[in-house]
Amino acid sequence: MKRVIVGTAGHIDHGKTRLLEALTGIDCDRWAEEKERGITIDLGFAHLEERGPDGEELQIGFVDVPGHERFLHNALAGLGGIRIVLLVVAADEGVKPQTREHLAICSLLEIPHGLVVLSKRDLVDGDLLELAQLEVAELLEGTPLAKAPMLPVSSTTGDGIAELRRALVELAAKVEPLARAQQPFRLPIDRAFQLRGLGAIVTGTLISGEVSTGDTLAVLPGGPSARVRSLQVHGQERKQALAGERTALQLTGVDLGGLARGEQLAEPGIFAETKDLCARFQLLAEAPEAIKTFIPVRFHLYSSEVVGKLRPLGGEPIAPGESGLVEIRLSQPVVAVRGDRFVIRRPSPAATLGGGAIVDPRWRRRRGKALRDALESIEDRRPALELWVLETGERGATAAELAPRLGCRAADLGAELEGLTKDGRLLAVESGRGRRWIAPAAVKRVMERARVALGAYFDAERLAHGMPKAQLLGQVLPSRAGDLADVYLRWLVAEKVLVADGDQVNLPGRRATLSGDESGLSKKLLEWIEGAGLSPPSPADLAAELGAKQQILEGVQRFLVGQGKLIRLPAGLLISAAAVERLRQELADSDIEEFSVAEFKDRYQLSRKWAIPLLEHLDSVNVTRRVGDKRQIVRR
Repeated sequence: MKRVIVGTAGHIDHGKTRLLEALTGIDCDRWAEEKERGITIDLGFAHLEERGPDGEELQIGFVDVPGHERFLHNALAGLGGIRIVLLVVAADEGVKPQTREHLAICSLLEIPHGLVVLSKRDLVDGDLLELAQLEVAELLEGTPLAKAPMLPVSSTTGDGIAELRRALVELAAKVEPLARAQQPFRLPIDRAFQLRGLGAIVTGTLISGEVSTGDTLAVLPGGPSARVRSLQVHGQERKQALAGERTALQLTGVDLGGLARGEQLAEPGIFAETKDLCARFQLLAEAPEAIKTFIPVRFHLYSSEVVGKLRPLGGEPIAPGESGLVEIRLSQPVVAVRGDRFVIRRPSPAATLGGGAIVDPRWRRRRGKALRDALESIEDRRPALELWVLETGERGATAAELAPRLGCRAADLGAELEGLTKDGRLLAVESGRGRRWIAPAAVKRVMERARVALGAYFDAERLAHGMPKAQLLGQVLPSRAGDLADVYLRWLVAEKVLVADGDQVNLPGRRATLSGDESGLSKKLLEWIEGAGLSPPSPADLAAELGAKQQILEGVQRFLVGQGKLIRLPAGLLISAAAVERLRQELADSDIEEFSVAEFKDRYQLSRKWAIPLLEHLDSVNVTRRVGDKRQIVRR
């Protein structure tokens, strides 16, 4: 069965509600005030089931939209998901202000199909009917409804109703399936109310996916979760509702206070709320002036209405009749994805300014070159994905983090990201948080930082055999990308930015070498420390004894440590590696099983200043093992 939603549009009191009653037998005016005043204040709903020309079953749902300007926000709430518009113009009155505004809104929302109905045919003669037809035809020139069939009808006499029903069925049979039908479930709430004994009820049009009894749904933005106890489609109990159907859901787990028009029910974990958007915006030709900077607006997205402000991006104003990329900042969050259509109205005096489509529902504010680059990329899907990955920096992004912008599942987006990886546009890595995608530009930044950091380090530490790996990674990687340190290190090695050796890194081909004076100093230093055995002099005593500048001496000491000839103990003291090796061998050959710090000091005639750091070093290289106040010798 094909499912199609039809919406009415037109000026107040032009016969929209009576027309739907004549077509379906259902009176869409639900409230006593509506019946007393003879006008539609809130949304009304009706339905019709027919067979198309080829015998296919058609389920046609109708949304009766209020025509009065004061109730236009209610009208906008009902226009989401509509595939066919019935533009209703009373033959005895012709085109009126809300006729023009509703037509403009339907164009902005890109409702793909339409029929034009000249209502109240019984109130005019042939000449007036022909005049009304000419006026409407002139109005429709240059609009999506320019070639739409125009049918005169009378809801009172029934004249033309059968022909209208036939034309509507033929058009509904041609309507393309919803592009979002296979995407995750999403339903903007246009009504929420309580029925005694049943609890909270919400209604709306499924714009994507499907919903079944028993499903758990998220109430967005920022609401609780709710479970579907039962559902109806056009008043009939069902187990499941599909995209394109008008649906009523009975919910549990949430009370009426947690539900309101403008919120959305959605598959959990897919959609995200936002207050900053980038969009392609069309300013109506009837707009009073160009938009040059921020202006206050009312933002209409499906059933939500939020105040905010809008400004052009790129530095150029948007003139009436023209379009451009804009930034929209909202006072309250909405749920939006790329491709959603919206309408912008001026708060006061109230008027429709324009509308368009969202291109980035989680817009990040930029300036200068970053803004220009973003505006060049954001409207095409693949470059937009690359941009979104790039803005996550060195950490990269998972498919689950990117999917809310597109309103799709992570698994579906993953295949698209793999395609960008295959084309060399993105890099893919495995991490503890799953598969991530990183922009090549982010990797390039890390490489440039690494070259600079290595160069600066070895300029200052000319005699160092290498730079500590952790120190380098701490300088070139932000903390949020810390779990990718090994990945980046492999890339840096593969691109010959550095070579890695244990816990140190070095520039390719670089070796630390001593000058003649430094070579002589190192020989004296090594002889002095080795001659002192397990109790060498302090660094200050060494500097005084050797008559060397402190900075030069420290460089030579680091050089000898790097060569493995000296060992730097935990307290910063230096000792000969040969002396420590002799100590290790003696302990291994002895029949001692364990000893205390005092016994160790006495045996080797050491002060506590040397005994404690030396034992900590022996623990660290697994020569001894600390057990309480004792040390055990580790037998190999």
